[in-house]
Amino acid sequence: MQQPNQNRRGRRGRLVPLIPSVLAAWILSGTVAGAQSQPTVDQPYAILQALDKITATVQRLDVPVGQQMRFGTLEIVVRACRSTLPEETPEDAGFLQVYDTPPGRPRARVFSGWMFSSSPALSAMDHAIYDIWVLDCGEPPPPPPEDFGRQRFQGLPGNPVLPPHPPRR
Repeated sequence: MQQPNQNRRGRRGRLVPLIPSVLAAWILSGTVAGAQSQPTVDQPYAILQALDKITATVQRLDVPVGQQMRFGTLEIVVRACRSTLPEETPEDAGFLQVYDTPPGRPRARVFSGWMFSSSPALSAMDHAIYDIWVLDCGEPPPPPPEDFGRQRFQGLPGNPVLPPHPPRR
């Protein structure tokens, strides 16, 4: 005899991965204990953090919306990045599509969906080597000037202008 809802349950009677999708939809719909949908503003950049679990390399990625960026064997495309208004509870969300392109293998999509800066585990990318999460949406910071270190200390009173360091032997 077949049990009711058998097609939605796993071997031990637990609901299969339908729960994270339903939970994310419930949270996004604004039905969580008094939460209401907040107005958002489209931003031109997504500021992401990427981790290579093998080398323990962490890198900040400033990705323009609609463009592609590579990290290791991953191709990351940001389709949208939205921030709440300044007077609202801070939240940034990015819609990302991530493809894995290992050498000698076909390109495979490993993630497509919204990631939230306040809850990175809510919609996480599952990859054996890499982790990616959204930090912020907005404008990337301007790069520092090339002579940043020398400019900073030599302009102070009492600091003499130093010659460049001689090469080491």
